[in-house]
Amino acid sequence: MSGGIAAGRRVRRAPVTPLLEFVPNFSEGKDRGVVDALVAAMTGVRGVKCLGAELDANHHRAVVTLAGPASAIAEAAVIGAREAMRRIDLRQHKGEHKRMGAMDVCPFVPLAGATMQDAIATAKLVGARIGSELGLPVFLYAEAATRESRRVLGNVRNKEFEALLTLVGSDPEFVPDFGPSRMHATAGGVSVGARKFLIAYNVNLRTTDVQVAKDIAKAVREKDGGFKKVQAMGFFLDDKQAAQVSMNLLDFETTSIRTVFDKVAELAEARGVEVAESELIGLAPAAAIDAALARHIKLPRFVAEEQVVEAKLAAMGA
Repeated sequence: MSGGIAAGRRVRRAPVTPLLEFVPNFSEGKDRGVVDALVAAMTGVRGVKCLGAELDANHHRAVVTLAGPASAIAEAAVIGAREAMRRIDLRQHKGEHKRMGAMDVCPFVPLAGATMQDAIATAKLVGARIGSELGLPVFLYAEAATRESRRVLGNVRNKEFEALLTLVGSDPEFVPDFGPSRMHATAGGVSVGARKFLIAYNVNLRTTDVQVAKDIAKAVREKDGGFKKVQAMGFFLDDKQAAQVSMNLLDFETTSIRTVFDKVAELAEARGVEVAESELIGLAPAAAIDAALARHIKLPRFVAEEQVVEAKLAAMGA
């Protein structure tokens, strides 16, 4: 009798470990040393890999992309919030981007083998731990939201740290889901959520007139009648001396990168303004971007192994 598998016997396959992406946004975009320390603390958890860490001095914000098993990612999130409390003081923080906390946003995204329910469960677990262990007020958003008014991140976060110091503890609309009913004096609070893959995408314009960017942002964002699942704002970039349309694409299958780029370019051209370039902040899924699209949207540099989540995980052996 051979050593092969007996006829008709089913081969048992090891269960797939649910993987989550975790994309914490920190209110620090100028000091690389601080961000490196935050990344080192979080990747000290076994199984957690860093796919990218990008700083934006104008927004004074860092976007870190991590991936790993759900349990490991949950531990890394609590550690990241703790380290951010130690290293970031919002009383000294000013930037173009709205913010409410040192670790400002804490979203979980299902990847291979994971479901949205896995991401929601992780968000609630992490939120409870941040609230009880760190004493930070936690507001659940997106798919993890406990009330419809908090599904949209900006409904709380856009009030910003300074206004929330008064609102949290006095206004019933701003009672946290976890933690104390008061903002931390230096670290603020944190929004914890579960969502689909969000693509942070910007278009820089060849103009110093920020009103052009603000008008275009209003035209393309969902809340003002624009594209579904698109958030947008207009900023002025001091370092580039240019106006920027800064966008979050909340569901690229509903509204694609190409769709918003083409509309921004069309609206800019109508104002006599050219598109200078695009910026992809963090990573995007393979289904959302390829080399041909990168050329079309004037992305200065495109390396799949660095900017596409599946390619980067494969290159890291994950």
